[in-house]
Amino acid sequence: MSQQWKVVCSVADIPVLGARVVRREQQVGVAIFRNSEDKIFALLDRCPHKGGPLSQGIVFGERVACPLHNWSIGLDSGCAAAPDEGCTQKFSVKVEDGKVFLDLAELGVGATEPEAA
Repeated sequence: MSQQWKVVCSVADIPVLGARVVRREQQVGVAIFRNSEDKIFALLDRCPHKGGPLSQGIVFGERVACPLHNWSIGLDSGCAAAPDEGCTQKFSVKVEDGKVFLDLAELGVGATEPEAA
């Protein structure tokens, strides 16, 4: 099945070392992150620990620190760094001509609930 891409913002719309949230109807939003090297990542805007908004965390390297309990989440995998455990959903992202695209099928898929800690 081929991917259908949707433009969600431009790279310039995402603050360096920050995030922007793509809202979804009746679902948790998708956080689009930009690191200092202008790499773009997309994760469900919910920490696997207690559901904190990852979009409000601090980006460093290819990780984001959850604003609630400072868990370090890999932007490329959505998974917490050891000794913490758990992953949040990651989304396929594509950048072309300064525009950020997400996969329409992934955007439509319901978010999975975080596991109980």
